[in-house]
Amino acid sequence: MVRSGRVVPIVTELVRTPADIDAALRARLEAVCEEGRSFWDRFDAEVRQEEWHPFVAADYDRVLEELVLLRQPGQRFLEWGSAVGVIAIMADMLGFESYGIELDASLVRAGRELAERAGSKARFATGSFIPMGWEWRPGDGDGRLGTIGQGPSGYLELGLALSDFDVVYAYPWQGEEPMMLELMRAHGHRDARLVLHSNDYGARVYQHGRPASIA
Repeated sequence: MVRSGRVVPIVTELVRTPADIDAALRARLEAVCEEGRSFWDRFDAEVRQEEWHPFVAADYDRVLEELVLLRQPGQRFLEWGSAVGVIAIMADMLGFESYGIELDASLVRAGRELAERAGSKARFATGSFIPMGWEWRPGDGDGRLGTIGQGPSGYLELGLALSDFDVVYAYPWQGEEPMMLELMRAHGHRDARLVLHSNDYGARVYQHGRPASIA
């Protein structure tokens, strides 16, 4: 399902290459993706048809190709708004030390269960991916956070700060990209990469708040 109407900045595109992963690992990854899609179908029918919820599943196959290009085993990966955890689990399987932060506790539970079934060490925290004390203060004065809810900081549960991560991934709704870029400038590690995904245009990679390549 595609989220429409996103702001599309002019930035460097990811260049796709064949996924250099072996058949056994690809099978495990595809199984996780399939579970994620099945969960999304149920969630959409049972939850989102009754009450609006910001969780919309990304194009997992497309994200997998992006993660293969980004992977550097041993680096720390964080997914903002990890929902059922498919992307964080895939990152773990590809060699990242992987984490997810999600505000909806029921989705965090589902993510932990999926990780256990998949044999993944990805860790998930319940809470906000916005560090304590930080506020979005754009130049136009409109500091609304869009679909991003508020709650206790998920970093406390992880025992890590945003600056401890090498790659941060998010699937933003319309208008949320500027806030995420500013948050990374304020609290992310200087050399960390922020990956913003869209089913419309793929992934955009930023470093130091500017367009970057995956090299």
